[in-house]
Amino acid sequence: MEDYICRGDRVYMEDYICRGDRAGRPYRMIVLAFLLIQSTFLIGQDLTPVKNEAFTQGEFLKYRVYYDSYVTGKVTAGIATAEVKFDLEEVNGRQTYHLVGKGKTRGAFNLFFKVNDRFESFIDKELLVPWKFIRRTKEGDYEYDDDVKFNQFTGTYSSTRKNKSMPRGTQDLISALYAARTYDLSNALPGDNFPITFLLDDSIYVSAILYMGKDDVVTDLGTFRCLRFQPMVISGNVFSQPYPMDVWITDDKNHIPLLIKSAVIIGSIKMELMEYKGLANPMTSMIKPPKRKRSKKKRKN
Repeated sequence: MEDYICRGDRVYMEDYICRGDRAGRPYRMIVLAFLLIQSTFLIGQDLTPVKNEAFTQGEFLKYRVYYDSYVTGKVTAGIATAEVKFDLEEVNGRQTYHLVGKGKTRGAFNLFFKVNDRFESFIDKELLVPWKFIRRTKEGDYEYDDDVKFNQFTGTYSSTRKNKSMPRGTQDLISALYAARTYDLSNALPGDNFPITFLLDDSIYVSAILYMGKDDVVTDLGTFRCLRFQPMVISGNVFSQPYPMDVWITDDKNHIPLLIKSAVIIGSIKMELMEYKGLANPMTSMIKPPKRKRSKKKRKN
């Protein structure tokens, strides 16, 4: 295992979130939580066919990242999207889903910390493991590009900078999002702690996800029955506790991340689903539809 887990993973995990100025920390924190929560149960995955009823070609998810407090209300900081392209792609002789994740800041936030991230993954249609990963990251004055080719059968990969060994079935950040959605969480109990593994910048990291139970979550799209998780990060100068974030995913066959919330000194940073289409299954977790906004009646003279 020492060949696979970076000895400095605790330092690096914190450095990844803190890289750059303080203004960017909440954005990275939300994005990392979104990726970590979707990596649940992926450690030691075997190369066997996976039954996928959770997503399909043409699925599109759109999220709003915003700051929320009683003083300011909801202030949008950025937009994130996750998409399964309609056409299958052939990579290494295998049919793959082409997955694309994007994140951009908006409005005034571009003035002090501009973010423009794009991630692409080509995930085996049958095995749900990646064969190719593309990363284009621009966050403030930090830029990082990477192209990774996986050989899942030999347990190796080649990136822009290195050629290394890895456990077979290793996921990238985007493929993990979709592969984990296929797992059955019906027997999960509050307090269960699940190990996770993923490839990041030529190192494979292990963290954990804590299952908290079920909640009803109210959003602008309506009220949903959800499963609540808390991804573990490194406590220290950035976080005062190891589980500073809450993540809610829909309690249905889709297992879509609905809401991510992280408390700050005043208010909270949130990432909330604002649009979805092309789902593989009906959104049966919806309890109540969104409230209709009342139209203002014109006064009669």
